[in-house]
Amino acid sequence: MLSKRWATALTLLAGFLACLFLLPQSWWALVMAAPLVLGAREWGRLSGFAALAANAYALASAALAALVYVWGSAYHVQIYLAALVFWLVVAPLWLAFGWRLDQAMLRIVSGWLVLLPLWLALVDLRAYSAFGLLLLMGIVWIGDSAAYFTGKRFGRRKLAVQISPGKTWEGALGAFLAVTVYAMVVLGVATALGQLQYPADWFLPLLLFVWLMLYMSVLGDLFESWIKRLSGAKDSSNLLPGHGGMLDRIDALTSTLPLAALMLLHGQALTQALI
Repeated sequence: MLSKRWATALTLLAGFLACLFLLPQSWWALVMAAPLVLGAREWGRLSGFAALAANAYALASAALAALVYVWGSAYHVQIYLAALVFWLVVAPLWLAFGWRLDQAMLRIVSGWLVLLPLWLALVDLRAYSAFGLLLLMGIVWIGDSAAYFTGKRFGRRKLAVQISPGKTWEGALGAFLAVTVYAMVVLGVATALGQLQYPADWFLPLLLFVWLMLYMSVLGDLFESWIKRLSGAKDSSNLLPGHGGMLDRIDALTSTLPLAALMLLHGQALTQALI
C-alpha cells in the first residue's frame, strides 16, 4: 500500500512540476481545471447527487471557471474574500456543530467556495511566481507528510476523533515542527542567495505565515473528512491508487492557497476589507 502511495505521489509530482515550469499560462489554467472538475464531481457524489447530476455539476464548475478566467479579473479579490469567510468562519462552525447541510443548493454553493478559489489561486500565484507557488505548496506537503509519519509512529491522543479518527495531536506537533524547520531553511537559502536585504525582519512574519498555512491545511483536511463521514465514504473516490480521490489530494490546498493568494497578491485589499 505504501509503495503504491509513493508511486502515485511521484508520478503526480513529476507531471505537476513539468506543467508548472514548462506550460504557458493559458495552458496552465486549463490543466489546473482538471482538479477542479474531478473534485467537483467527487463533491457532487459525496453530496448524494446521482452520477448524471454530479457530472453536470462538474461541467458547470468548469464553465464558471472559464467565465472567471475570461471576464472575471475584476472579481478575484471578492472570490478570495468569500473563501476567507468560508474557511475562517463557516467551516469551523460547520465542524463544531456537526452540520449536515443536506440541502442541494447549499452543497452546490459550498463546493464552489471550496474548489473555485483554489483553481483561481493556482492560476494567479503561478502567474506571479511559479517557484513561489511551489514553496507555498511545500508547506502543505511537508506538514501533511510529517503529520502522517509522526502520527503513525508516536500518535496516541486523537485530534478530532468524531471527524477523522486517524489524526492525532502528536501528528499535528510533528507537522508544526517540520514546517517551522522548512520556513527557517527557506529563509536561510533566500538570505544566502541575496534575496533578502534584512532577513531578521522576515523571521517572525514568515513563521507566523507558515503556521497560519499549517492551521488552514489541517482545517481543510478535517473539513473534507467530515464531508466524507457524512456520506459514509472512506475516500472521495478511487481515482488515485493509494491516495483515494482528487479531493483527498487537494483538501488542504483548498483552504491554504486562496488565503495565501489574498495575502500575497491583494494584501492592500485585504487590509481595507478588515479595517
